[in-house]
Amino acid sequence: MRSKSSTIRTHRTVTALAALLAGALALSACSSSDKDREGSGEKTGGATGSTVSLPKLNGASLEIAAVWTGQEQKNFKQVLAEFEKRTGAKVTFVPAQDPIINFLGSKIAGGQPPDVALLPQPGAIKQAVQRGWAKPLGPEALKELQKNYSQGWQDIGKVDGKQYGVYYKAANKSLIWYNAKVFEGAGAKEPKTWKDLLDAARAVDDSGVTPFSVAGADGWPLTDWFENVYLSQAGPEKYDQLAQHKIKWTDPSVKQALTTLAQIWGKKEYLAGGQDGALQTEFPASVTQTFTGGDQPKSAMVYEGDFVQVNIGETKAKVGTAAKVFPFPAVGSTAPVVSGGDAAVILKDSKAAQALATFLASPDAATIQAKLGGYLSPNRNVAVTAYPNAVQQKIAKALIASGDAFRFDMSDQAPQAFGGTPGKGEWKDLQDFLKNPADVAGAQAKLEKDAAAAYGSGS
Repeated sequence: MRSKSSTIRTHRTVTALAALLAGALALSACSSSDKDREGSGEKTGGATGSTVSLPKLNGASLEIAAVWTGQEQKNFKQVLAEFEKRTGAKVTFVPAQDPIINFLGSKIAGGQPPDVALLPQPGAIKQAVQRGWAKPLGPEALKELQKNYSQGWQDIGKVDGKQYGVYYKAANKSLIWYNAKVFEGAGAKEPKTWKDLLDAARAVDDSGVTPFSVAGADGWPLTDWFENVYLSQAGPEKYDQLAQHKIKWTDPSVKQALTTLAQIWGKKEYLAGGQDGALQTEFPASVTQTFTGGDQPKSAMVYEGDFVQVNIGETKAKVGTAAKVFPFPAVGSTAPVVSGGDAAVILKDSKAAQALATFLASPDAATIQAKLGGYLSPNRNVAVTAYPNAVQQKIAKALIASGDAFRFDMSDQAPQAFGGTPGKGEWKDLQDFLKNPADVAGAQAKLEKDAAAAYGSGS
């Protein structure tokens, strides 16, 4: 059985968080005076002060694996450099491929597992425990975790009541980023509701710019699109039931969400490159093509989380001026708030591995990466001022203020075979739906067949 701890929340608190996030992002224009450093790799000089005690580990060597690439990987390496400086240990970053569970399986089979891995799904943590790979956190890491994290973020790193994961990185996945110049030229306004979003898309389309860039080559952004529509439209209780496969994907609530999504995905002229072009667009390009091209970018809007800022940092657009953001609009009665995250899990138990997990659970580690932008920490003791601009500060404040009220990414709660494997399960089924958004019933049937197989296997 999948843990319910991360999904049983109150509707009232989620509604309050949605309102807080909406108010926070309304201030995004205020950030134009900030020095936007997303993705710049600007050196921070490490965390300001030390809040955690770490052992001396001279001569120790560690490997840490994650699927992070590009600037995100570069920024995380600055965090590892600080750990090396404080302990004397040597840490090597190992680039992993998705799905990371398969990557780790091959490493373990070859007798060379990394000491620590950052796992992007609670389902992956559960699999690592079931296969005997994951090691429980020791007393120092537990102490740091309990001091700095809300109960909800601790619980989603547990399996059978034992703590295995430190959620080092979080994501707010309920954001739509837009090209301010295009919106201004089209006379479009930041939408509050789904209808408003369709109105803004129409205005942008009439102005001669394609409204949306959709990263269809990567299945996971499509699952995030679905989750936001579904959470807002069907409500938190149904969301929890579908996440645990207690209701089927053939349920009328899924039909309604897919039909709603098709109002955008089904309009060829609304997608950069049409459906075929979207299916060939990988996530980084979906962002950069929205913020390059002067008055005629390939698209005006791109949906995804706070981490979009890393990719915006690869363009000349500045967050808060040329690149602005609004909360995912309310499709039903309330706007959705969907979160995700990456948890550090120990695979080879040692004093050094436990020390690294302890460090990653501390405000010191998160503060270093927070200053570099394109990153969000669920650690409540990271100063909001560590984030490099007003937009990021407000997003971080809203996440911490939510306490335990977030809904965790649905596909990340699912078995890896359904919710986390490229070219299979939900990722592939939604890619097929993007290709043919008229076939709602066919998409539901495929989703249910794949979900039943994956959940039934207990993976």
